[in-house]
Amino acid sequence: MSKAYKAAGVDIHAGYQAVELIKPYIKDTFREGVIGGFGSFGGLFSLAKIKEMDEPIMVSGTDSVGTKVMLAFEANKHDTIGIDCVAMCVNDIVCCGAEPLFFLDYIGLGKNIPEKTALIVKGVADGCKMAGAALIGGEMAEMAGVYKEDEYDLVGFASGVVDRKNIIDGRNIKAGDVIIGLASSGLHSNGYSLVRKVFANDMAEHIDALLAPTKIYVKPLLDLISKVKVKGISNITGGGLLENVPRMMPKGTKAVIKSGSWNVPEIFRILPQIATKNNIPIDDFDMYNTYNMGIGMALVVNKNDADKTISVLELAGEKAFIIGTVEEQNTIPTDNNFELEGIKICLK
Repeated sequence: MSKAYKAAGVDIHAGYQAVELIKPYIKDTFREGVIGGFGSFGGLFSLAKIKEMDEPIMVSGTDSVGTKVMLAFEANKHDTIGIDCVAMCVNDIVCCGAEPLFFLDYIGLGKNIPEKTALIVKGVADGCKMAGAALIGGEMAEMAGVYKEDEYDLVGFASGVVDRKNIIDGRNIKAGDVIIGLASSGLHSNGYSLVRKVFANDMAEHIDALLAPTKIYVKPLLDLISKVKVKGISNITGGGLLENVPRMMPKGTKAVIKSGSWNVPEIFRILPQIATKNNIPIDDFDMYNTYNMGIGMALVVNKNDADKTISVLELAGEKAFIIGTVEEQNTIPTDNNFELEGIKICLK
């Protein structure tokens, strides 16, 4: 072991220990297609599955957990933040109708404490199992001087596949279609710079709700897609409902969302209350433009498929709501609080 390297802030032996601790978690994510074991210079995955498709299209996504990791530091709780990392990637690629195949992670560490690193990777592995994706590689980089000793960053990369004829891109959405919302597990992983400011003096009391991991919707949505013609799917991430729903809407249409048509988790009521107490101005527009407000995924189906859609999702354990309809965009969009191009939100 290099004494000089350790003195510079990098403990190679700790890295070896961490690798041994995470091996069982990684192996537990392996699925058909994984080639070889763990520890190669590159992760190997067979694409034999795509031979069944007429025109396979690879779909990839990458994201990080963002500043939510800072709450994990504060609470010294590291076993679920990896679920957030996986969710941020796989929830994006399933919006195209793609099945996630494999996942890679990157952990930049101020100090590699093997047991702590193993907890982080365990969360990543748990998320991969929820998504049906194999964790086939990654990187643990001990970067003294870049991160403080008790800090780290976590980034993920997901790849999946969909047959071109099955791509979901919103092009067939039309007026009269119905918008279905899937319940979120809370704040998910967006808006945490504001969360940390609002809850600066109230963090401990609400830490469980604030650290609740992002819900992974892959398996229920893939099951639904096999049974119902889904026209569009929108992952409600950064930008909230106001920015993400329009991303699936074709030109000439708008989503009309009826607030009050779903159950809003308590954390979304508490957040503006505490903000007001701390003289931080947050209005309804800020909430709908920053957070998911209890809807983690929004999807569009023909109105005749709405009941079946909800039934299939509920059988899969999801809470689903009819939250709106699609209308023609026959008015000039305004920049007021609740009507932007591609979306209108009607408050109660």
